[in-house]
Amino acid sequence: MKREDLTEKLLDIKREKGWSWKHICEQIGGYSEVLIVGAILGQMKLTKPQAANAGELFGLSKAEVAMLNEVPMRGTGTPMPPTDPLIYRFYEMVMVNGPAWKALIEEEFGDGIMSAIDFDMALERVANPKGDRVKITMSGKFLPYKYYGASGNVPEYGFKEG
Repeated sequence: MKREDLTEKLLDIKREKGWSWKHICEQIGGYSEVLIVGAILGQMKLTKPQAANAGELFGLSKAEVAMLNEVPMRGTGTPMPPTDPLIYRFYEMVMVNGPAWKALIEEEFGDGIMSAIDFDMALERVANPKGDRVKITMSGKFLPYKYYGASGNVPEYGFKEG
């Protein structure tokens, strides 16, 4: 069985049972809803105990449970640029705001990147009389670039210089 086939099986069971993502996440436990849903959709991995919980919940075979604990091939299945309107808006946000985010992060932290591996994300609904809002909070560790071959008093890493 391919990972994509397991994802479709899990989504079919979710539909048949009428389960919400919230219910599934509560049953699997241990991570944020974003990470658990990402694992069900084939983009993240679950720990062995979480995969066992998912196996029990969905009635999976040992091989399917093991697959939920394997590191997936991330980013597959989404064309670039994305065609789904909601996903495209995130792409659009990065295209439009990305250069400003980059400039501000580099001014504050130095030469480096915000990690998408050592990373937290939360999604919440915020009531608003003009229409509810989606609030996404992202927090990634700053990883400075390493300047290999640095010697003398030349900085080895791209942290912000005093």
